Amino acid sequence: MKVNFANVGIVGTGAMGRGIAQIAAQAGSTVRLMDAQAGAAEKAREAICAQWDKLVEKGRLEAQAAAAHKDRLLLAGTLADLSGCDLVIEAIVERLDVKRALFAELEALVPAQTVLASNTSSLSVTAIAAALKHPERLAGFHFFNPVPLMKVVEVIAGLKTSPGVCEGLSQYARQMGHTPVQAQDTPGFIVNHAGRGYGTEALRIVSEGVADFATVDRILRDQAGFKLGPFELMDLTALDVSHPVMESIYHQYYEEARYRPSVITAQRLAGGMLGRKTGEGFYRYADGAMQVPAEPAVPQVAELPPVWVSPRASRRAELLQLLKNLGAKIETGASASPQALTLVAPLGFDITTVAVVERLDPARTVGIDMLIDDAATKRRVLATNPATRSDMRDAAHALFARDGKAVSVIRDSGGFVTQRVVATIVNIASDICQQGICSPKDLETAVTLGLGYPLGPLAMGDRYGPTNVLEVLFNMQTVYGDQRYRPSPWLRRRGAIGLSLMHQEE
Repeated sequence: MKVNFANVGIVGTGAMGRGIAQIAAQAGSTVRLMDAQAGAAEKAREAICAQWDKLVEKGRLEAQAAAAHKDRLLLAGTLADLSGCDLVIEAIVERLDVKRALFAELEALVPAQTVLASNTSSLSVTAIAAALKHPERLAGFHFFNPVPLMKVVEVIAGLKTSPGVCEGLSQYARQMGHTPVQAQDTPGFIVNHAGRGYGTEALRIVSEGVADFATVDRILRDQAGFKLGPFELMDLTALDVSHPVMESIYHQYYEEARYRPSVITAQRLAGGMLGRKTGEGFYRYADGAMQVPAEPAVPQVAELPPVWVSPRASRRAELLQLLKNLGAKIETGASASPQALTLVAPLGFDITTVAVVERLDPARTVGIDMLIDDAATKRRVLATNPATRSDMRDAAHALFARDGKAVSVIRDSGGFVTQRVVATIVNIASDICQQGICSPKDLETAVTLGLGYPLGPLAMGDRYGPTNVLEVLFNMQTVYGDQRYRPSPWLRRRGAIGLSLMHQEE
């Protein structure tokens, strides 16, 4: 199969098609743009050339190089004008029937050695190729928007795709300056599949009344290190894009609980509250600026009560040292005195369950999330239970804010916020490996480049401890009784015997 893609056709000149055409021309290929809509290809060419002109103005591209790129960017009036191409990439509407019809027409026009590629983000490559006489020549070649900046591309083999086709596309992606990752033909491929946990679990947290949108965003940014909170991210991508993907992957996996969408996004989509582009989503936008509600002020507490820490608290030694550093009066008895603030630090369990199991007074019990080393976070997260007295809640808030670190107080939640979101991300990633959708290495590359997480999901699990993540999931499944939280065999086995989640059996 030919690897030197000197002549490339692009069908579809929306944002994705334009981006692919731009980097293909920059890679040295002669590119022919084709679009069924009259005048669309011409406008796309003008837009791409304008991008190069801007780069020249900024000194990031030589004028001679820009001129050479423009010379390689041509227009195709009909599909027949693509008959001399080595590779034709489709970037049209996400409809199976339309894509199938296009490739059937292309197959009759191009030589046998021409590679056909679909930029589909959610449709089965096998299904797209099923009607072709030679399905072995078609593969998925999924870029991310904006293409010139998002440096990962998923190369997807359908059931009948020739290995040589995928190898050729991978080599070409490298010539374009992108990093290829190999994926099996499964719903969501790698990036859209691995990204299911972040938004859907955050939506479940809000739907339970645990915290509002802004608080969840603050926690996941400051405590877990994500660049954008899930609701900021959904406002940026827009719900008319993100909610249909949630539903598509959920239904393609036959209502798998791990991917369950939320009525919150369905309702906002129906109401036209799509995000930044409509001026209102999870946040309001004034002149493009996000309007963020102010954080609750730290309570003023005249005298702090003594503090007693549960013997079963996670990172108990670190928690006790933190309390000493904050100047707390620490009780060391076998049980808390009647006036003490009782602190628990569970993994996966809610504060109510811990208070009942450990026979603590729920009125004086507050939880703190200690999954992550306190020194590595910018925010502490406390949780009350339905019976927690307001004076105990305020005392805990004031105490943990003494050194100036931000504090969020949420309602009771199995796994607080960070634990349950991180555990869900790690669990879905583990199951991607268990299914053999891609290698652990390609998974980490795809997610860090495609989603911008602070760590790849398997590395995230290794950092916080596979055993800890496993405990969070087991306990959350107990609290909620939901199959959503059942641990993947990949995680369960590696967590049980202390192996890295990156470990792949020989």
